[in-house]
Amino acid sequence: MTQGRFISFEGGEGMGKSTQARLLANFLENSGTSVVLTREPGGTPGAEAIRELLLHPPGEGWEAEAEALLFAAARSDHVARLIRPAIHDGRWVICDRYLDSSRAYQGRAGQVGDAAVRQLHAIGSHGLLPDATIVLRASTQQVERRLRERDGDETDAIGGRENSYHTAVNSAFEAFASEEPDRFLMVDGEGTIEEVHQRVLDVLFSFLPEKRS
Repeated sequence: MTQGRFISFEGGEGMGKSTQARLLANFLENSGTSVVLTREPGGTPGAEAIRELLLHPPGEGWEAEAEALLFAAARSDHVARLIRPAIHDGRWVICDRYLDSSRAYQGRAGQVGDAAVRQLHAIGSHGLLPDATIVLRASTQQVERRLRERDGDETDAIGGRENSYHTAVNSAFEAFASEEPDRFLMVDGEGTIEEVHQRVLDVLFSFLPEKRS
């Protein structure tokens, strides 16, 4: 049986990750590849329950450390019950956010520390990493427009944080891509959805050429 692949999409708020993950999944399915499209936090019943706690927390919300633990718990269930079995069955897993969001949001912006987030991942998910991580980036103006169209006046507990937090998140993703070029693929998120999709295909299948058709 052919081994599956694991691709994650990363980036800050409003970069278009969900849209591009869906388009890549559709492209692969149309080329005859068996695909699982999933997201974090979420993807399994247990992880989706934790997602609700994270995005709509009770009381005053979570401290950064508790938030990191909750994300790690959700990811552990997601990896054990969905991601690893799908890869083992020869499917491609396309995930909207994964470990590197925890590294950027809780590790860097939340100041929990990258080593601590990675240790939680080693314990909870046995260190599973994607074959490739696509990081989308776009201008502040483009992102603000997309967020207005997507959310209106509503936001969640993480998306609604102050600008300095999100600036730190975006800087973290840039740093990860620079530090780990063997996994991270930077993609310009400016332009139309179709233009960005084509860039994703070009960079991904230059990196993993076996599936281009």
